[in-house]
Amino acid sequence: MKNDGAEAPRKLLVVEDDPGLQTQLKWAYDGYAVLIAGDHDSAIDLLRAEEPDVVTLDLGLPPDPDGTREGFRTLKAILEIKPDTKVIVVSGHGERASALNAIAQGAWDFYQKPIDIEELGLIVRRAFHVRELEVENARLAEQGTNDNRVLGGMITGAPEMLKVARMIERVANLGVSVMLLGASGTGKELLARGLHEASGRRDGAFVAINCAAIPENLLESELFGHEKGAFTGAVKTTEGKIELAHGGTLFLDEVGDIPLPLQVKLLRFLQERTIERIGGRKPIAVDTRIVCATHRDLDAMIAAQSFRDDLFYRLAEMVVKIPALAERPGDAVLLARHFLHQYAPEMNPGVRGFAPDALQAIDEARWPGNVRELENRIKRAVIMADGKLVTKGDLDIAGSADGAHGPGDEEAWLNLRSAREAADRVAIRRAMMQSEGNISLAAKLLGISRPTLYDLLKQYRMQAA
Repeated sequence: MKNDGAEAPRKLLVVEDDPGLQTQLKWAYDGYAVLIAGDHDSAIDLLRAEEPDVVTLDLGLPPDPDGTREGFRTLKAILEIKPDTKVIVVSGHGERASALNAIAQGAWDFYQKPIDIEELGLIVRRAFHVRELEVENARLAEQGTNDNRVLGGMITGAPEMLKVARMIERVANLGVSVMLLGASGTGKELLARGLHEASGRRDGAFVAINCAAIPENLLESELFGHEKGAFTGAVKTTEGKIELAHGGTLFLDEVGDIPLPLQVKLLRFLQERTIERIGGRKPIAVDTRIVCATHRDLDAMIAAQSFRDDLFYRLAEMVVKIPALAERPGDAVLLARHFLHQYAPEMNPGVRGFAPDALQAIDEARWPGNVRELENRIKRAVIMADGKLVTKGDLDIAGSADGAHGPGDEEAWLNLRSAREAADRVAIRRAMMQSEGNISLAAKLLGISRPTLYDLLKQYRMQAA
């Protein structure tokens, strides 16, 4: 029973109280690092110290004084300490019901005595092979997450967002003012920071201010600063955000909430590139690039004369529209996995992934609160999950009842060929995200064969991973 081709012996823990069988199994598993335990306590000590990936466990260990089956107690302890361990339970003749009970409690496989070393060896080798595949898949999933990071560390695999990232990268070094338009929670600040880091101002400060979160009577001081004694409570001279961002970038979030009187002063700064602090008399030259964002309809605000059109044209030299999460098929699942891996180690270490019904619910939900809502939902689900996998019930969301296609010009869907291609692309992207790039699983989710999926990927010039 050789362990061929391994760079280092793989650790196998054998939990068996029969000394003769202990010796037989130790010699039989040549090529593995075989650890022998004869009782519960020594098995748990070896598990903690050596962290074996595979365990063979005799269910017939002597019972505790209270009558508890020792083998089941050991199985429970192993899976609590190291949930990804592949436990192969070995049961006595005629104890098939006990073995099936062990499987229901989390054992990976079972074998009934009398022991045939070759047969049991096949099960052990298969267990190691499956564990190695799980480790490799986890590594590839993590690598895939990193590979899906674009401008500013944003995680996406959607062409819609990749197009946004390329547009921002293109204007990063041009010095123009950029306005980011999109719903709340779509990642506007993350993209603004990415623009700053991609520009020649990356060594300067990136200063962000949410204009909607600051009372109107304080916003002017926050932006422009004030001199000592300018008003009651101004006990010292304070630089404003515009001045603090000198040589760098100022991100004005929710710029549509700036009151009209302050819009005039901001426009003057954009035209003259100088500011005056509140209570000051001396103009101060400031080299600050402005990037702004809003979820408001500025065209309607201009028509209602609640936002200055001349300020809009100064701020919107380049306008970038950010799609909502619902308009980026596949990204919800990609982001959900990222948030689970981010929060589970600290909040609920036993959680390892999502159940299929959870992935489907995440993919179909409309997410009106976008990425921020998704992150909060995943964080809560991780905390509430009882098992290794987050379920749809843990998420407490319902699948979307909307149609297959997203927002857009409905006339485009009158062309059947265009409609089918668009629907195919959406379905393939979602399947690839849910399967983490596994072609076989993606094809199964789509209800087609692997060759057919490869043909579609080639036809639509889509990447396979």
